[in-house]
Amino acid sequence: MFTPQRTSWALAVVLGGTLLAVPPTAHATAPASGPAVSGAPAAAAAATGLDDPAKKDIAMRIVSSAENSSLDWKAQYKYIEDIGDGRGYTAGIIGFCSGTGDMLDLVEHYTQVKPGNVLATYLPALRRVDGSDSHAGLDPNFTRDWAKAAQDTEFKKAQDHERDRVYFNPSVKQGKSDGVGTLGQFIYYDAIVMHGDGGDATSFRSIRGRALAKAKPPAQGGNETTWLNAFLDARVWAMKQEEAHSDTSRVDTAQRVFLKKGNLNLTTPLDWKVYGDPFHIG
Repeated sequence: MFTPQRTSWALAVVLGGTLLAVPPTAHATAPASGPAVSGAPAAAAAATGLDDPAKKDIAMRIVSSAENSSLDWKAQYKYIEDIGDGRGYTAGIIGFCSGTGDMLDLVEHYTQVKPGNVLATYLPALRRVDGSDSHAGLDPNFTRDWAKAAQDTEFKKAQDHERDRVYFNPSVKQGKSDGVGTLGQFIYYDAIVMHGDGGDATSFRSIRGRALAKAKPPAQGGNETTWLNAFLDARVWAMKQEEAHSDTSRVDTAQRVFLKKGNLNLTTPLDWKVYGDPFHIG
């Protein structure tokens, strides 16, 4: 059910309009664009965007169609497996990984709000395996205990919290700073979920940088559709640099479809395909 494209990276938090790196993976990100220039469309930045609860649910369902081959994203709190991508265990609603730091951050947060939980004893092991694909100290019971923790409402809340802190809020913040609407914010979110925001050539920051060499976002006086096409071009290039991401249908037959229709507000009904499978939100 889960595709090999499901990946995750520890990202950044937003402070004062600039995305700043957080340990342990020390990812950095591009500074947010400056204020809208005279005559630039400001409505998209001012309007409620992907952070509207209904739009956020749509975003989670679209991402789940690519990550999980299902629109039922709420069924994924308990998910955990090693998909063989070099990132150790991948788990939960956004693909927290034992090898990339965000799973460690999640379990640390969960333990802060609920000391003595079933996963707390794995914190030393999670710290040791961070940055590797090792299961040392996690097997044989970590997957069982993860599924057990996923029955706990507090663990579900912790996953939601870390998704928002590390992935969702930074992408929406950057999108609004760039002057893009709901679709653009979703395009950013999907890119951050897959690529993270480190200093490498395929990170969100680098994708945005490649797009800036070709076009300007609305906040800098550019056309929104032109900018998002440039961003998606850069995203496709980044995806093709890694075999696990080389199927670009989540861009080609999903995000491009919405963009070509001029659906910048991600208004339902929505129809798209991922890996050839059709999906619909009415």
